[in-house]
Amino acid sequence: MSRILQVNLAVPEDSDAKNIGRTGINKQPVTHPVAVRAPGPKGLPSDRASGLVGDQIFDTKHHGGDDQAVYAYAREDYDWWEKELGRELPGGIFGENLTTVDLDVSGAVLGEKWRIGETLVLQATFGRIPCATFQWKMQEPRWVKRFAAENRPGAYLRVVTPGDVQVGDEVSVLDRPAHGVTIAESFRAWMHEPELLAEYLEKDGIPEGLKADIRRRLRHDG
Repeated sequence: MSRILQVNLAVPEDSDAKNIGRTGINKQPVTHPVAVRAPGPKGLPSDRASGLVGDQIFDTKHHGGDDQAVYAYAREDYDWWEKELGRELPGGIFGENLTTVDLDVSGAVLGEKWRIGETLVLQATFGRIPCATFQWKMQEPRWVKRFAAENRPGAYLRVVTPGDVQVGDEVSVLDRPAHGVTIAESFRAWMHEPELLAEYLEKDGIPEGLKADIRRRLRHDG
């Protein structure tokens, strides 16, 4: 049964990775139910930028907002990384809000909808692009490139129907778009094969926010 293993909220700490000065990447597990709602556009105050009430995001230019309201990562991918890195990786160290078990998070189809618990519905929007703060947190050589190369990005999620989430909640797939493009496949295209991105603009069910990002990327790349 797919379920929520941990719910993680930020315990802010100082960081010199960017000019922000503080970071919310340090997520620690909580045991109480947490309300989840659509936060709105990027750029909101740190305590409103995340979809989880009580969470905080400080680099609000690049993180948070409706299409990055929730970040999920699979415990099975953590287990894989533990073997690769030779160190323990507690849930939350990658900065995810939801640590899952028995759920192929990176294998979710773009636009796929999950029901979590009784009422919460989330929609997979894209994978997590590694950044300097992630490098700083992990303290692993060439971590950004290594994380990108292994194609286990986890999934950002949009809030479709607000609700509460707590440890042990069952996760079920409500809807899976027919286009079949997964989080992992689109992440690989974005990071390594951008020539494939234009094809996504013609597919029904690809999140509109991602399509807008692709159009900007294609204009920039010329």
